[in-house]
Amino acid sequence: MRFCVLAVALLLALPAHADGFISRLLNKPVPGGVAVVDLGPAASAPSVTYQGKPVLVIHEDQQRWIAIVGIPLSVKPGVQQISVNNGQQLSFQVAGKHYSEQRITIKNQQQVTPNQDNLRRIERELAEQTRAYQQFSPRQPSNLLFDRPVNGPLSSPFGLRRFFNGEERNPHSGLDFAASKGTPIKAPAAGKVILVGDYFFNGRTVFLDHGQGLISMFCHLSAIDVKVGDDVARGGVVGKVGSTGRATGPHLHWNVSLNDARVDPAIFIGAFKP
Repeated sequence: MRFCVLAVALLLALPAHADGFISRLLNKPVPGGVAVVDLGPAASAPSVTYQGKPVLVIHEDQQRWIAIVGIPLSVKPGVQQISVNNGQQLSFQVAGKHYSEQRITIKNQQQVTPNQDNLRRIERELAEQTRAYQQFSPRQPSNLLFDRPVNGPLSSPFGLRRFFNGEERNPHSGLDFAASKGTPIKAPAAGKVILVGDYFFNGRTVFLDHGQGLISMFCHLSAIDVKVGDDVARGGVVGKVGSTGRATGPHLHWNVSLNDARVDPAIFIGAFKP
């Protein structure tokens, strides 16, 4: 009898459902992180928005849908809400996270304080890349546990407060891999090439749309091996590691964006550090 009472008590203490693999992998609700929000059961995928932008929704198991929400680095710790098309407002809690500083010396002063001509170029390029980040295609991502795009150690982590020649600039919006020039860069998940370019800061760059606002950006490439409109299989080569743009040496800078929020790519390869 005592065993039965204990068993009932344990069952009552458990959540209504156990988190699935994707929830355990991705739910890192900090600024620059990802929140996984349970949407419950429904006959078809609910539509969800966060800060007015559409959100990735997947069927995690046979009973329920989940929203996978990218949290901008600018969000303060506290309660945030998503909107569901059935009229619901669902909340999630954002915890705090400390990001370290990085101080870099750049020989080309134009890459620290550009002149007016370069500023106009930078503004044009930023607008082009912003439009790419804001795309939202209906395709489901092929996988959410990503492959590493290159085999190499992680160097500069996501979220670093960066100082170039002593002047503070935007935080590091991606994850860097140390790799030699010419190393092939492979798609961490299947996707469609939506933008390629040679940019002032990013150098040679490829944007890959994995589906529903989940987008990878690879930059500082020495060579681009794809063109806009190409469908790239998981593991397909998109380009080669280089040091074009504002870079002090060969490496891969990889951005991951969700609902137009740059988030820590380490989350998607199981390398996130709280």
